[in-house]
Amino acid sequence: MTGLTPRLGERLGALRYLPALFREIAAASPRLLAASLGLRLVAACLPILSLYLAKLILDGIVAEHAHPAPGAGFADWLADPGRARLAGLVAAELGLALLSDLTGRLASLTETLIGDLYANAASLRLMEHAASLDLAQFEDSAQQDRLERARRQVSGRTGLIGTVFGQFQALLTLASLTAGVAAFTPWLVVLIAAALVPALLNEWHFTKAGYRLAWIRSPERRRIDYLRYLGASVETAKEVKLFGLSGYITALYADLAGKLLAENRGLAAARARWGFAFASLGTLAYYAAYAVIVWRTVAGSFSIGDLAFLAGAFQRLRGGIEGLLLGLTQITGQAQYLDDFFSFFAIRPQIRAPARPVPVPSPIREGLVFEDVGYRYPGTETWALRGLSFAVRAGETVALVGGNGAGKTTIVKLMTRLYDPHEGRVLLDGLPLGAYDLDALRARVGAIFQDFVRFDLTAGENVAVGRIGAAGDEDRIAAAAARGLAAPVIERLPLRYAQPLGKRFAGGLDLSGGEWQKVALSRAYMREAEILILDEPTAALDARAEHDVFARFRELSAGRTAVLISHRFSTVRMADRILVLEGGRVLEAGSHAALMDRGGRYAELFTLQAEGYR
Repeated sequence: MTGLTPRLGERLGALRYLPALFREIAAASPRLLAASLGLRLVAACLPILSLYLAKLILDGIVAEHAHPAPGAGFADWLADPGRARLAGLVAAELGLALLSDLTGRLASLTETLIGDLYANAASLRLMEHAASLDLAQFEDSAQQDRLERARRQVSGRTGLIGTVFGQFQALLTLASLTAGVAAFTPWLVVLIAAALVPALLNEWHFTKAGYRLAWIRSPERRRIDYLRYLGASVETAKEVKLFGLSGYITALYADLAGKLLAENRGLAAARARWGFAFASLGTLAYYAAYAVIVWRTVAGSFSIGDLAFLAGAFQRLRGGIEGLLLGLTQITGQAQYLDDFFSFFAIRPQIRAPARPVPVPSPIREGLVFEDVGYRYPGTETWALRGLSFAVRAGETVALVGGNGAGKTTIVKLMTRLYDPHEGRVLLDGLPLGAYDLDALRARVGAIFQDFVRFDLTAGENVAVGRIGAAGDEDRIAAAAARGLAAPVIERLPLRYAQPLGKRFAGGLDLSGGEWQKVALSRAYMREAEILILDEPTAALDARAEHDVFARFRELSAGRTAVLISHRFSTVRMADRILVLEGGRVLEAGSHAALMDRGGRYAELFTLQAEGYR
């Protein structure tokens, strides 16, 4: 497709997702779906019945004018057969009006409930699928755009349900009206329908153009959301105020939002101009048909009731056909957005468990081995790691040190199989990590990263996320908090382990950076894993707290395989072995004493850092 001009096949091709949508709706609530369709069917038959009753009433009134008037009493009215029939017809019309209002309200109610149920089910499906994707897919900006568009469509497309049901009802109503009008003047129906086709094509064109513009501007909309977050968020408020960033952020927002607004305004204006022009054709066709009906009534071909029936039917046909065509363009337009939702589920993770996984060894006997491993981040030509080989023996504590960009965190993500290497292999007890079940493998690893998540949950839940299946085990949570040195922090809170943390919700209390880090460390101990990985675990702790954390870590990691990353050389010296990384390769390896004796890169960095404390 080129430009903003869509082909007919592309427009109609968007409808391919409707069956999938309605399968999900039916799965969410088959009874409500059946009830809604039944109500729509009843409502579709009411307009033609109402018009026909109005015709009978008018013809009855004309006929009664030819007869002498009855007495003034109500009983005299009912005693007259013709006028009693008129009273019955009026009562029937009242009944249809009440039934029409009732069915409309019930249909609206059922479709609102269906929309809510579907939105919940779709949200759960979206979260489950997102959780199955690779970390690298989350880090790809193009995939972030796809995720953002899919997330917007979860609630944004629930209106499509009512639109489609409304079109089903409108189609049935038009069929009944067409049959009624065709009995009198079938060629006038064709005239009105033909006059409204250009309006349909016009709406299709601008609907596709609007979707195309929204798709192209996904990155900008994501940036707008980010700027809105920066300018009005408790997490960013300190820096925004301190550095006086409010004006800068709002200026960026206003500039970007202004450009999007100008594009949308131009498209809306063009749509309004052309829409008026083509809608005028339908109006002219309707009044041409109306003039023919009036002429034939004056000529005696139609009765006054026929005139009222045909005039009402034509008016409803005109509005109905126009509404049907507009509704179809809305459906095709919204169906195009369904592509954003359903195509997200077409993304498949590359890191998957094998069909027949090997049981993860317990206990681990040999340890982890990197064999000539290479990894390159998507969209880059530079290798983060290349030709990397080393081992972490079972029960050994290994520290990784090196400058920023040396590959330390990438190694940790390969160890936990958040990434798969592009070259070489990562082995656990002699087998590639890909041979094991993914969930079982990760369940054996307790990792805490420097950029850990501060969950706006209770203090107990913040610890329990390390092994969420044991969230109800209060003793285990308390023990993990004690190991991670978070217990004194939590015990001081008003509600202790039931205390909500964070400032996002009412009643939440925030912690200091060091206190949060102790809570995060407790998650690793909550996991009771055979492999412990700490990536810069003490960045927010003072010297005394850092010493306490590593003294506890050394005690609790005895007999376990542990990997430690830190820029503080005073902490890594407790490791059995230290790997010095540079340029994605192991530059030096050995104990603290051996590396100091060697006088190489490690000794140089250690000495430089030590001098800073003198």
